Formats: sequence, C-alpha cells, structure tokens
Amino acid sequence: MNGPATGDRTGPTRRGARLSHAESGEPVADREGPRGDASRPVTISYIAETAGVSIPTVSKVINGRSGVSAGTRARVEALINEYGYRRTNRSNLMELVFDELEHMWGTEIIRGVERVAREHRVAVVLTEFGPERNAVHFPSEDTLARRPACVVTVAQLSAEQRDQLRAKGIPFVVFDPATELPDDVPFVGATNWAGGRSATRHLIELGHRRIAMIGGPDRTLYCQARLDGYRSAREAAGLPVEAGLVVRTPLTTEHGRAAALELLNRPERPTAIFACNDLQAIGVYQAARTMGLRIPADLSVVGFDDLPIAALVDPPLTTVRQPLTEMAAAATELALALGRGEETPQAGLELATTLTVRESTAPPAGRAD
Repeated sequence: MNGPATGDRTGPTRRGARLSHAESGEPVADREGPRGDASRPVTISYIAETAGVSIPTVSKVINGRSGVSAGTRARVEALINEYGYRRTNRSNLMELVFDELEHMWGTEIIRGVERVAREHRVAVVLTEFGPERNAVHFPSEDTLARRPACVVTVAQLSAEQRDQLRAKGIPFVVFDPATELPDDVPFVGATNWAGGRSATRHLIELGHRRIAMIGGPDRTLYCQARLDGYRSAREAAGLPVEAGLVVRTPLTTEHGRAAALELLNRPERPTAIFACNDLQAIGVYQAARTMGLRIPADLSVVGFDDLPIAALVDPPLTTVRQPLTEMAAAATELALALGRGEETPQAGLELATTLTVRESTAPPAGRAD
C-alpha cells in the first residue's frame, strides 16, 4: 500500500507507525490508587461515576477548562484530591485502528486522519489486528502505556473493548459502523441507503429492468443499507425484487468476479449489475470480458466507494462516491474534540454520498437514448 502507513511489526499480527511528528500535549490526570493502597486503582470513569458527571466533564476539570459549574468543579476536584491523582503530560498522539490494511480504501482513510492530525500537531499511531484478529488483545498494553488522546477505529470493537477504553478515559470514534451501536457510541458513516438507491435509480432511468446486485456479507450494516436502497428504488419503479438477482459475497475483486459469472451465465442474464463496492465492480469487468461482453454496450456496471482506480479502469466506472477521506477527517475532528473533554452536539454523523456517472453505464442494448 502506498502512503505513510508503514512501520515495524511489533507482534505476529500487529504493527505500529508514527505518521506525523509528536509534540507534548495538555496535562491530563494519570490514575493512581487511593492513598496508601496502590492495589486498588481508580479510573477517571470511576471519578465521573462517583461525582455523578460525564467523563468529559472530569477531563475539563483536570485540564482547567471552562464549561463546568462551580459546584460540580468543586465536587470533582475533591474526589481527585481524595484519590491522589497526579497531573502528567499525555503524549500528543492518537491511534488509528484497522482490522487489515489490504484494501485500497484504507489509504483514503489514512489520508483523512493524517491531514487533520497534522493540522492539530498530533502524531498518529497505526494499529492493525491482522488476519488472526482473535489472537490480538485490544486495547493492548502498548496502547494503554501510550495513553493516546483518542482512538479512531475502523475495526469494529466489541462492547468489552469499548468499555476498556472508557475505563481508561480514552475516547474513541467508530468509522463506518458494520454493526448496530448503542446510542452513546460516537461514529461517522455515510448515507449508504441513499447511495444504493441513487445507483439503482440511475440504471432504471437508463431503461434497465433486469438489474442485479452483488451485495456484501450478511449482517454488515452498510452493505445491508446499500441493498435496502437497491430494493427501495426497484419498488418505487414498480419492479419486483427478484431474489435470484441478488448475490451476497465478500467485498473483494475475486468474489465479485465469481458472483458476476454466476449471474451472467443464467438463461436470462441481467443487463446491469450494481456492485456493493468498487472492488467487486472490477471483478464484474473481469467476468464480462471472460464472456466476451462489452461494457456498457452489453452490460452496465455501477460500483460504490469511488476509489481512485474507478476513474482509471476501461471504461471509467460509474460509482457512488463515499467520501472516505472526508469521513476520516470528520471522525478525527470528533475524536480529538472528545479527547479535549468537549461536549459534542451528537454522537453520530453521516456524510452524504453522491453518484459519479462515468462511461460504464448506458441504455440496454436495443433501446435508444
């Protein structure tokens, strides 16, 4: 993968890398146990619970920020003094967490995170779970020792992992959630349903009726939203949703090719295919050429994501633009704000998708423009 996201591997399935220069950060509380009993550590979350306030409120008191009433400030300060907290400088860095960095969209996410981090003079540590995800403990001892100001996680953390970060006073933001999250978990995503609907509506407006969809894995939230958008557009146009026109498969070029071959070898093959991501769409291109079909004369193709490769393939791919870099930048701004102890107006944010029409779509054969 291109870009600055490289580094020495620190374990069998994990690697860390600095992406920008660190500078000393604001003083924050470093937890210690109650005086005279170091075996009973007290966390920031415990202070917040005991005082009846939020973790960001405790952080504001610790860092001398405004926005806290005099009574609340006095109550929190009394607990901090009681439990012997000391003020130290937390390294001015954040952590970006991936499952694996094998897909091109990872570069777009890193670009957005690094851009905002550079503006705030914050370093970025990159953590990759790797293929043996269950063998890696997160948050790791390294993460806890670094005490990052915040975490942006592309990997989908379990409830236990989220609770561990909260217990250490480390705020986090989930990037493009793959599963339903509790209402209090901050996230940044995209309008996946609207994107799936606009892609399908575009094909319908061109005159296509046998429109297939290559969907993503079951129970993946954003893939299901794109599929629901596809179904909504068909229903709005009075087209039945045929189960045989939908194939679910992993989000890779190889699986996209296999799914397209299955669809295109049917007696009544589709005249258009909407793929759940651009990698699957490239697989559709490969399958079409294997069968001697021309794009878009014999088959129209639409992808999702608008990776840089979408404009470089032949013909250039019509696709739904998911603003990955902007989403990553927004997630980083939100995470850094939480790290500063600021209250945020909402836990979740969805950025708009847009359809980018290129040369891979046209009216079906035999239909005039």
